[in-house]
Amino acid sequence: MKVLALAGDGIGPEIMTQALLVLSELEKFGFKCKVVSMPIGGAGYDAYGDPLPAETLKEAADSSAILLGAVGGPQYNALPRELRPEQGLLRIRKELGLFANLRPAVAHEELLDSSSLKASVIKGLDVMIVRELTGDIYFGEPRGQRTTDSGEREGFDTMLYRDSEVARIARSAFEIAQKRSFKVCSVDKANVLDTSILWRQVVSEVAKEFPAVSLSNMYVDNAAMQLVRDPHQFDVILTGNMFGDILSDQASMLTGSIGMLPSASINTDGKGLYEPVHGSAPDICGTDQANPLAIILSLAMMLRYSLERDDLAKKIELAVKSVLQRGYRTPDIKQVGCDLVGTRFMGQLVCEAL
Repeated sequence: MKVLALAGDGIGPEIMTQALLVLSELEKFGFKCKVVSMPIGGAGYDAYGDPLPAETLKEAADSSAILLGAVGGPQYNALPRELRPEQGLLRIRKELGLFANLRPAVAHEELLDSSSLKASVIKGLDVMIVRELTGDIYFGEPRGQRTTDSGEREGFDTMLYRDSEVARIARSAFEIAQKRSFKVCSVDKANVLDTSILWRQVVSEVAKEFPAVSLSNMYVDNAAMQLVRDPHQFDVILTGNMFGDILSDQASMLTGSIGMLPSASINTDGKGLYEPVHGSAPDICGTDQANPLAIILSLAMMLRYSLERDDLAKKIELAVKSVLQRGYRTPDIKQVGCDLVGTRFMGQLVCEAL
């Protein structure tokens, strides 16, 4: 098996180093794979003038799974839109057909006090957001800017979904729900948007294929409120690209730190790109303050969903839990009475726990 490591920008290289050290620790359990490193995002632009270099895409197509650090940085803000680091990430998702984004929000018992919500509200929280990733307003055409007849500038984007795209992501959500609590809440804005009316119709049709799974529908504004008011009512949340982008970040903060949460983007063949949900954090780049646990947990998801080694995924997750139970914290999850450690030492602790 071959794993492609895309460290990217900002804190990406720092946390990727720790994830690959954890991956190498798995050799003691008989697991071996080839790791290839390539640039993406700003690093891709710096090296090749392209946020998704052709060689990077070729390696991605030839790999069993992909592990990504982060992309982006203020030094690239003045670039034309098509050359900005984020375009590399959008393009690799599109090129590989990574249509299903899985973003778990799990409240670790040891970090309940890190959340801005009461511990009683989030204790035991375990929500899976299934977000469609290759359609919607981020990819719809036409899009751009123009000048009206009156001389005003206006920007426009197109929110667009085909029924086949909705059906595909809906089936993924229902299949995941069958392995969890048999509940799916589909989030849309069907009271305003024609796109969402189609979304709700197709999801309801797909639901008939999964009679054991209960389906509910919720408008996105209400869902945002309910995630804070009573997050335990949700198990699997199914939604589109833009709404999922917003709700998954909101859900991540229920758990106390965006630095703790992994994600997976998977295609129909089971190939996936795995990445922490946090950004490149240029303000702490090079300071040894970044939390590597999200990318380490993304590594666990990679083993579970693409490499079919659920046993090793569980070992990594238990190792992370062990380190947290022993009271070690990076700055983003610091708590009174706990030992504050840096990126490198946190990665070392997880390796030792393994």
